[in-house]
Amino acid sequence: MAGTVRPGDITSLESGAGANSGSMVRRILLGSQLRRLREACGVSREDAGYAIRASESKISRMELGRVSVKQRDVADLLTLYGVTGEAERAPLLGLAKSSMQAGWWHSYNDVLPGWFQTYVGLEAATERISTYEVQFVHGLLQTEAYAHAVIVSGHRGRPPRAEIDRRIALRLERQKLLFSEYAPRLHCILDEGALRRPYGGRAVMAEQLKALAEFSEFSRITLQIAPFAHGGHVAESGAFTLLRFAEDELSDLVYLEQLTGALYLDKRDDVSAYQGVMDGLAGAALSPEATRDLLQEIRTSL
Repeated sequence: MAGTVRPGDITSLESGAGANSGSMVRRILLGSQLRRLREACGVSREDAGYAIRASESKISRMELGRVSVKQRDVADLLTLYGVTGEAERAPLLGLAKSSMQAGWWHSYNDVLPGWFQTYVGLEAATERISTYEVQFVHGLLQTEAYAHAVIVSGHRGRPPRAEIDRRIALRLERQKLLFSEYAPRLHCILDEGALRRPYGGRAVMAEQLKALAEFSEFSRITLQIAPFAHGGHVAESGAFTLLRFAEDELSDLVYLEQLTGALYLDKRDDVSAYQGVMDGLAGAALSPEATRDLLQEIRTSL
């Protein structure tokens, strides 16, 4: 049958970076496979919803990976789509089961906004992260003391110490991604202003600048500074992050963080436009070697 998934299509995903990706990416993968099967046999979303006692809008959310899917519902949908062989059904049913498992970040629900949970889940499954930061050092590269200063400065009034500690722990837990077996490639471009802005005072900034220099030596990390001396550049719209995945079923994404939420852009033209900006920034920014020199210069001047 057209669109039928071979057993290896799913199991191969579980053996790579997806093995640590958590429920978010598994839901997206499952949803894309279900959509492909539904369209291949000409079933409408309305009819698919009727088969599992759900609405057309829920089928849409399932296919986009925005909601979890019960194994029973997946089994009923596969039957509706004509997927009856055990060898064809088992991988998708297994994916449905694993997609119900909460990622490590769910234990931080008390300090993690729902819209950012999505990002953390996707970040954990990326093959490549390309990011431009203006205000401060990217979260994956922050020291504990610097993270503390950023978190405190971002609140009106001082938040409770327990909340601060939880937020710092979350940030440091995210950072473990860079040391994992499936570490993504990280290309981070920092505006020079992010390094000149004294979060936490002299000692904290000196430690953070030293940590950045050390991170820049990692084989899977490319760190560049967009210097003041260059003047204006192509990223006048501000900070952004590009996420790229190894799985063909997952589109590249642009993540734009806002004050009370975030935007996720996956249209090809949008992603291409931001990739063009990232390429332009990389060409205008200092080389990794010159970046390390400037980090040392700023640190010396503190």
